[in-house]
Amino acid sequence: MAEAHQAVAFQFTITPEGIDLQLSYQALNLIYRSGVRSWKKRVSRMRNRVIKGVFPASPSSWLFVAIGILATMYMQSDPSMGLISKIQQHLPLRYQDGQTMLSALVFSTLLWLSLILALRFCLKLLLSYHQWMFEQHGRISNTTKIWYYCTTLVRLFSSQKPLLYSYQTSLPHLPVPAIKDTLSRYLESVRPLLEDTQYKRMTDLANQFESNLGNRLQRYLKLKALWATNYVSDWWEEYIYLRSRGPIMVNSNYYGMDFLYVTPTPVQAARAGNTVTALLLYRRKVNREELKPSRVPGTDIPLCAAQCERMFNTTRTPGVETDVLQHWQDSEFVAVYHRGRYFKLWVYRAGRLLSPREIEHQMQKILDDPSPPLPGEEKLGALTSGDRIPWAQTRKQYFSSGVNKRSLDAIERSAFFVTLDTEDQGMEGDDPVGNLDRYAKSLLHGKCYDRWFDKSFSIVIYKNGKSGLNAEHSWADAPTVAHLWEYTLATDAFQLGYTEDGHCRGEVDRSLPHPQRLVWDIPSEVQTQVSSSLAVAQTLADDVDCHVFPFREFGKGRIKKCRISPDAFIQISLQLAYFRDRGGFCLTYEASMTRLFREGRTETVRSCSNESCAFIRALEDGEVRMQLLRRASEKHQNLYRMAMTGAGIDRHLFCLYVVSKYLGVESAFLKEVLSEPWRLSTSQTPVQQMELFDLKNHPDFVSLGGGFGPVADDGYGVSYIIVGEDMINFHVSSKHSCTDTVSNWNQDSREKSILCVCKIKKNM
Repeated sequence: MAEAHQAVAFQFTITPEGIDLQLSYQALNLIYRSGVRSWKKRVSRMRNRVIKGVFPASPSSWLFVAIGILATMYMQSDPSMGLISKIQQHLPLRYQDGQTMLSALVFSTLLWLSLILALRFCLKLLLSYHQWMFEQHGRISNTTKIWYYCTTLVRLFSSQKPLLYSYQTSLPHLPVPAIKDTLSRYLESVRPLLEDTQYKRMTDLANQFESNLGNRLQRYLKLKALWATNYVSDWWEEYIYLRSRGPIMVNSNYYGMDFLYVTPTPVQAARAGNTVTALLLYRRKVNREELKPSRVPGTDIPLCAAQCERMFNTTRTPGVETDVLQHWQDSEFVAVYHRGRYFKLWVYRAGRLLSPREIEHQMQKILDDPSPPLPGEEKLGALTSGDRIPWAQTRKQYFSSGVNKRSLDAIERSAFFVTLDTEDQGMEGDDPVGNLDRYAKSLLHGKCYDRWFDKSFSIVIYKNGKSGLNAEHSWADAPTVAHLWEYTLATDAFQLGYTEDGHCRGEVDRSLPHPQRLVWDIPSEVQTQVSSSLAVAQTLADDVDCHVFPFREFGKGRIKKCRISPDAFIQISLQLAYFRDRGGFCLTYEASMTRLFREGRTETVRSCSNESCAFIRALEDGEVRMQLLRRASEKHQNLYRMAMTGAGIDRHLFCLYVVSKYLGVESAFLKEVLSEPWRLSTSQTPVQQMELFDLKNHPDFVSLGGGFGPVADDGYGVSYIIVGEDMINFHVSSKHSCTDTVSNWNQDSREKSILCVCKIKKNM
């Protein structure tokens, strides 16, 4: 109870002699410093609002405008063409000089605001132009040249250091494609997958939909696009993620891995100390908007940063019909799980972020705590890994008041969740291939109860110092989390570092209170539901087959020498591997981003095209036709660009389907399209901050990337990351219950598929 007494700033008792007042100056000092930190954050937010409000100009530019106007007036010239005199007539000042000065400043301010609006309008127009993405190298059109010069001119007049969210109001809205174009592109995408009679039937359905119901739904969708910031994102978040009533573990959440060859320290508490510190430093950058806005690689074109807003202090709370994302403005603690116990660990003291060494010290206290779990506490996290409706009902009935609510609030309101795992993970050992597979499964689902899958993300620190991440999907997509994780790994290894004996650097304040043990009162009804949810989750986890393999034969360096997109090359290789595995082609999903638009998220690239199928068939028939490979690669790149620029297929059809449900009408075409299974679901994890990793001097600090579960029960989930010039890491998942899929099926054949395409390209 010592910590509780320290938290009381003052006590008073009434005695016969009067009131006995006792002050705790230490507690008052803590309150004062916490208040100062809070006010600093408010002032910082106000400052950032002003800077963003005048972007692309800067606040200091007002001074230049005002000085310019006053200087011209001093030279007996009126730059306002009489407006200053009219403003002067409405000012209440008696003194002539004061009226003139004030009216000039008012005019300067109005002129300055007008210039800002003009610059912002020009910037929005320039960011709405996407044809530059389709220009061939060395054949740039005059329109694109003019666009480039205008962009350079606007950049000269803009603030040199934009904040994280500076471009948000200048980003264009996602356009609604013409329904005729979407249907045409859809039919082209399914042509290689359907027989002639099936294709004719689908064409008839599409034509019937376009001529009847489609145009009506399109009008409603255009009306929403005029009203909403993004006509897709809110429905995508709600209907694809939050309304899903099945387990989010495996089905929605995804994972990120540690370095492949290196573990910076074998000390578990120390790795936790540096990792938590790095994450909180990243949060500070997000709160202060000090992160540079993400851009299209190789350009100055900004991407939407809206997904960063709910990165920390966020949880997904279950509901009977739909879940809700809850976000809190700030949180000064993290939730920690170890050996069946939950802890609340304060990471700030008196407004100061604890040092890595102090956080390590606190983590070690948790590791050394011998107390056993309370009844029902150990596997409580299984509620978040099972079906959503039972969890919502249990939460409402047993966690809405009392001690259970306070403890649940401590988890849900925490900055993020940390699991101090009792196992060793990583590639090292007698079975490196099997170890990587077990490492992936551990991050994807763990024991089904030792992660809190509702949190925006959870950090896992293993006993041997290895780390990893499990992220909830509804609030953001993988590139946003990958950016966070890249910064965390680089800051941990290269900036914070460790002492020679593997501990964090810094000093320890020995007066830090012990981490607070969360208390629960779990009745037998809840324990029964925990067991039921755990059984559902365990069945799902046991069914997942994960395989991780680093491909070292070559990387993007050799691919780019052939002047072919590395991503297109990998996608064609995956098509070839699937064809050899299953003897045919399938509907293939590749995730692309639409963050060129405000609040953009993802779009589907249907990478199984007529051109890729033609190349693979020719290759399997023994024909080596270079022209077919080039066509397949160029087609894939074009599909990717169209998806990025709002001319995709699936999000448009999805929104038309949602409108049809709101109107209560049925469409056989839309119903069939949205029920088609994605048997090959793929995604590239982009490396966005290569400057943080010095692979020349530290080649072992290679990221493994991350992965996700299969989308279809009889399909594959494939994630890959292109690391440096000479390596590609693959994460493959499938389900044991399907006899036709095996994640580590004949890995040599997969590598041969990639090598086969490479050998052809070497001869080009």
